[in-house]
Amino acid sequence: MRSALETLRRDFGGDIIEPGAAEYASASRSLLASGSPVCVLRPKSVGDVQAGVRFAASAGLVLSVRGGGHGFPGFGTNDDGIVIDLSMLANVQIIDKERHLVRIGGGATWGQVAAALAPHGLAISSGDTKSVGVGGLTLTGGIGWKVRKHGLALDNVVAAEVVTANGEVVQASAQENPELFWAIRGGGGNFGIVTAFEFAAHPTTDVFYGKIAFPGSETAGVLQGWADYLRTAPEELTSIAIFANPLAGGPEAPIEIYVAFDGDDPGLAAKAIDPIRRLGTVIDDDVALKPYADTLVDGLTPPPGIQVVARSAFVDRESVPAVLQILAEVGASERSPFIAVRSVGGAVSRVADDATAYAHRRAELMFVTTTAGPEPVVEAARPALEAIWQRLAPHVSGAYANFLASATEEDVAAIYPTQTYKRLAAVKRQYDPGNLFARNHNVRPQ
Repeated sequence: MRSALETLRRDFGGDIIEPGAAEYASASRSLLASGSPVCVLRPKSVGDVQAGVRFAASAGLVLSVRGGGHGFPGFGTNDDGIVIDLSMLANVQIIDKERHLVRIGGGATWGQVAAALAPHGLAISSGDTKSVGVGGLTLTGGIGWKVRKHGLALDNVVAAEVVTANGEVVQASAQENPELFWAIRGGGGNFGIVTAFEFAAHPTTDVFYGKIAFPGSETAGVLQGWADYLRTAPEELTSIAIFANPLAGGPEAPIEIYVAFDGDDPGLAAKAIDPIRRLGTVIDDDVALKPYADTLVDGLTPPPGIQVVARSAFVDRESVPAVLQILAEVGASERSPFIAVRSVGGAVSRVADDATAYAHRRAELMFVTTTAGPEPVVEAARPALEAIWQRLAPHVSGAYANFLASATEEDVAAIYPTQTYKRLAAVKRQYDPGNLFARNHNVRPQ
């Protein structure tokens, strides 16, 4: 290994961080996982990424690729393997002003992107957290504050630059390598390292954003009314309902409806948001006009020793009443997980089912349960959590990869229905037959 590293240094212009280096402790961990890799590589160029991939392949070691490092399963680090950290490939450049095309480095975060585009009056439909990586979020979805109007983050990708398992650089778009282009829009990091994305941004104004809170005792009625209204609400309105927040009283916590209205007209915003205000007894309302970039929040770093277990699923229209009833009952019980329900539909549902590898276009809602604490607390909570999901199972489908803490075969099957998986496996065989890129919700080569 020492000889191989010395050879790598001749071709690698970035940082090579090994155990004992001052930066190693921070470089070897991702946000939610610690690791002890042989080394962490921080490339400064696409050529560095190529060299890093070839080094990892020849060494025969586990390879982790890190963008923002927010993945719940801890894919961004490992033990005794190689980590390629893309954080220095974070340039954001407008390459076509008329078409609003933006080229973004694979290691950029959404906070960096929003800040760079704001002076130009542009935005990209993304997630809701500044420190989340563009790559990790986009490759598997991207449900954020503009999703009902402008679709998923991956719906706005028009091209990508990918370093494949053999160290080659290929372009992926509707015209070049279209099957790879299909696969990376939903198939995660299975097919290579995306060193740059080209997105179609859109002009943006300030937006009306904030939360409207109701007493926890009104959760069931507010939830059902909220979901019913979102079916006919303007697509400029995207919303999330959160309740059973353990930091705000658990089962006694208010139900908080977060709203984002994509526009700066106060009359139109009020017309879109007021029906939510009328759903119950408003105890807090801080909705205000603010720059879109300010809707993205800082990511939380859990203290050492804290485990986070997240699980997600989608809800089709006919199952919405049953699922929301179950979730409201769960949220009112002791030891409930933290629950967040996100509205989708709109622009997401207008894309053909097979247009991308994201396979859950018909869902009205996506929800997440989250349990966190020291390992003994999390383990003690697992039986009750499993019981909750057994109740939900007949009414839900699929899973959203960005909100999963595990990567079992069952998880992969939930993310990718059979036909989607078969097509992904064929692409995997072409671009990564040896499954070098396996630290993900893994699609094995066909």
